[in-house]
Parts: sequence; structure tokens; C-alpha cells
Amino acid sequence: MAQSFWYKVINVDRRWIYLVIGIVTFVPMLHYIGMPVQITPEVKSVYDRIESLPSGSIVMVPLEFDPATAAELQPMGRAILRHCFSRNLKVMTTAFMIDGVVMAEQDLRMISAEYGKKYGVDYVYLGYKPYMQMVLLNMGENFRKPFPKDYYGTKLDELPMMKGVNNYSNVACIININGTSGADYWISYAAGRYNVPLALGVTAVMATDYYTFLQSKQLFGLIGGLKGAAEYEKLIGRNKDIANRSMDAVSVAHVFIILFIIIGNIAFFATGRGKRL
Repeated sequence: MAQSFWYKVINVDRRWIYLVIGIVTFVPMLHYIGMPVQITPEVKSVYDRIESLPSGSIVMVPLEFDPATAAELQPMGRAILRHCFSRNLKVMTTAFMIDGVVMAEQDLRMISAEYGKKYGVDYVYLGYKPYMQMVLLNMGENFRKPFPKDYYGTKLDELPMMKGVNNYSNVACIININGTSGADYWISYAAGRYNVPLALGVTAVMATDYYTFLQSKQLFGLIGGLKGAAEYEKLIGRNKDIANRSMDAVSVAHVFIILFIIIGNIAFFATGRGKRL
């Protein structure tokens, strides 16, 4: 009888497993669970740097992601923008991934509206330019070299926020949200050549490559993947935002995957198939 049960288990239609995983992934996105997320020092240091800046300081937040990396990077970009605007900091943004230019602009408009911020006074969107290395070097001399006009076609000198803002020396820090190897250029040129305090927000698979730069103090902080985004949301008191909901979904899904693996192995040996090994 027991063996018959395990035969049924081992021969179950795999589509039922896919359905269960789909349900347990979807439900936490609708109903917040609130599983614990430990705050790591490298994420806390980014938060602390923004907290330490006086009101009116300019923070550069390049948003360099596209639809392929948005699931991990868009939540952390939004969290950084919300933190800056809540602290009355001014934000300057670029987007060096052409597929993400509109996404960055939409996030800026949405989040600035939440805090009643005005374009040209509280934030500026420079947009996209090709040949990123040359653009970063030119910005070190004067933002107006690569960007004589902003994303909307307005001359930078006509924007109140840009009065007296010439180059990286007028920027308190850069927090680069990046899903490409272009993060290396920010380290080499902005931080390396012009000594701008730099932090990175990258995908989880990229994060391990940048701990060396964190240890060498070339970066003052590092936000890695969806977990890092969830940490930052907690730090700014946005526990129910998308990154934390997604981490709940990932955690619950992994629990069920582990359970299915255990059950599958029990069924494998209970039906005698393990004896063939």
C-alpha cells in the first residue's frame, strides 16, 4: 500500500509541481508576509552616506538598467530616489542603456510626484549619450560638454538646479544603479580620476566582482541584487515595497522546491529504484 502511494508520487504530472510553484510565488506578491531581511554593512553605508548629506546637496543617480535587469535594479533605483527626495537632496540622473532611457524617466516622474518635487529645481534628467567612456570623462570637465541640453531639450543653464553646477566637484556622491560592465567605467573615471565618492547597485550575479573595490575603498557602498534592494527598502521604512514582496516570494518558492526534492528522493528509494544504483 505504502509503495503504491510512492509510485503515484514519483509519477505525478510535473505540471502540478509547476502550478504549485506558480501559486506560492504569486501569493506573497499580493499578501505581504514580512520574512526577515538582514541589513548588511555595504548597503547600510549607502544609506548612511545619504543620511549624512546636508539638505540641498546634489546626488548623481545614473539609472543604467533595461527590461532584462529591471526586476533586480529598478526597485533599488526607486528606493534610492525616494531616500534622496525625502531628505530634500537634489538628484541628477543619466541613463546610458538605451533600452532603459524611458524606464528611468518614468521612475523619476513617478517618484518626484510622490514628494512634490519640481523638475529643473529638485531634479534633472540628462538622458542618454553614446560612447560612455568619453561622456564620463567630459562630465569631469563640464556636464555641458556631453549634455548641452537635458533629456527634454532644455539648455542646462536654463535649469535653476544647474546654476553653478559644472562637474563632479559639485556632486556630493554618485550612486550608480548598473546592470552592465559599464560600472567599471564609473570606478575608473568618476571615482578613480576625479575622486568622486561612488557606490554601486548591481545585479546579484555581478555583486561578487565588486567587493574587491569595496574593500579597497574605491566604493563606499554596494547594493547587490534583489536582496540588497529589499535591505534598502527596509532602511527607508518601505517594508512592503516590491523588493521585499519579491524576497518573500523567492523564499517561499525555495522552501517548496526543497520540499519537492526531499519528497522526490523519498519516493525514489521507497519504490526500490535506488537499489539499481
